[in-house]
Amino acid sequence: MTDLPAHKAYRIEDLAHRTGTTVRTIRAYQDRGLLPRPSRQGRANLYSEVHVTRLHQIAHLLDRGYTLASIKELLDAWDTGRGLGGVLGLVTEVEGPWTDEQPDRITRAELDARFGGAPDDDAVAEAVELGVLEPIDGDPGTFLVPSPQELSVAVELHSAGVPLPAISAHLRELRGQVEHIAARFLEFTTEHVFARYLEDPDRRTDAHAAEAASLVRRLRPLAQRTVDAELARAMRVLATHHLRSHLGAQKPPEHHPDTRSVPLPAETISAVEGLVGREHVSEFVRLAAERECRSRALDALVSSDPETTEVRESP
Repeated sequence: MTDLPAHKAYRIEDLAHRTGTTVRTIRAYQDRGLLPRPSRQGRANLYSEVHVTRLHQIAHLLDRGYTLASIKELLDAWDTGRGLGGVLGLVTEVEGPWTDEQPDRITRAELDARFGGAPDDDAVAEAVELGVLEPIDGDPGTFLVPSPQELSVAVELHSAGVPLPAISAHLRELRGQVEHIAARFLEFTTEHVFARYLEDPDRRTDAHAAEAASLVRRLRPLAQRTVDAELARAMRVLATHHLRSHLGAQKPPEHHPDTRSVPLPAETISAVEGLVGREHVSEFVRLAAERECRSRALDALVSSDPETTEVRESP
């Protein structure tokens, strides 16, 4: 439909038709203070393009999951003679994609093939519940993949022998932990960066909203970079420790094939680490045990009856 000129006046029925809403909805918005009152011309209430724009803004925010109460609060805070362009730009910036990854599509047949060829309806339902896959209306045989990278990780884990239920459980656990990290990052940036925009009424202007949106664009990649760097560091440290512990507990020394794993108190391990370092713990315990065994054998020889003890000289 071609836009009408800005000075165009609408009756309520025409406004409803123009914006794809209903007369009842428009009146409800007016009663809740979401729409400015119409102008009066004789006995008729007339609406303008301002009302058209406001109805589109409300619909836009509703589609993004905002409640009418939160929309009213937003409008009251940011539209007191200042306009909504800046804040809506900020909302769009915050709610936009936080990654450069592009969504993809995959058919059910392609999905089954990537996971070994055997259909698994339970696994697909779990993936949909987790948001790894999204059904497409009107095309039941195809799914939207919001993060192809995440799906590829699941494929690789499955091909390495990890069962699908274990992958789903791991993702649920990981998601909770990552959401905690994200919440902490937002608290941190809000406290040190965005508080001045949220708490100071004088900074609730289009210009300041645009400035805040620019900051969001600058800070957006920092969260992922920080997590990537810290995850790489933690994986290196923990994987190295895990491998050394595993090999130290299970790999018998070449000169003593009949070794067994013996649990030791944590305080003992810590004390030994303090003496010789973590990498030498296993060797230290082995040598200490061997020395104790030799000492006891010597004590037994010394305390035995000399008349029945045969001492053989070395040739």
